[in-house]
Amino acid sequence: MLEIDNTLISFDLIQCNFTCDLSVCRGACCVTGDSGAPLEPEEAAILKEIFNSVRPFLSEKSVETIKKTGTSVIDMENDLVTPLNDGRECAYTIFENGIAYCGIEKAYNLGVTVFRKPVSCYLYPVRIKRYKRFDAVNYHRWDICHPAVQMGDKLKTPVYCFAKNALIQRFGESWYNALSAAAAEPDIINHIR
Repeated sequence: MLEIDNTLISFDLIQCNFTCDLSVCRGACCVTGDSGAPLEPEEAAILKEIFNSVRPFLSEKSVETIKKTGTSVIDMENDLVTPLNDGRECAYTIFENGIAYCGIEKAYNLGVTVFRKPVSCYLYPVRIKRYKRFDAVNYHRWDICHPAVQMGDKLKTPVYCFAKNALIQRFGESWYNALSAAAAEPDIINHIR
């Protein structure tokens, strides 16, 4: 593990490769799972605030779900998450040419909102677990992302490089620069081999 500021970072972020390949996975991470995307409390408040701006980008089914359940929900593990349509895809998912995308992000890309999407989605496959004294920053392996691992290996893109912009958004540029510098250190590279 690497320690930067109040974070402990798994060597997997440096050692493992990852690059989303939507042409193969078709956005399965927006559709598969037992629960919606994890949310920070402030993100739940933002989703409530921007719902009417994002609404035109969502399907009728999603709008119905969100009207019924709310813009965020508490799941069976007592975590704050996005709602699901009939226990399937995230209610903020949109489908274009058979590929699942984020309707919130589409609104963001078109300048309709300044909120891109939940940081848990933006960071993926990086997951953060909060503890009292530090945040653990880990690489989450999911079988539906096997095509992303293959593409990452082909392009030689480490997880921390794939998630660069999201990591900078979450932890700041100086934190990311420290991670990049650590990843380039021969002692670190030899340690994880």
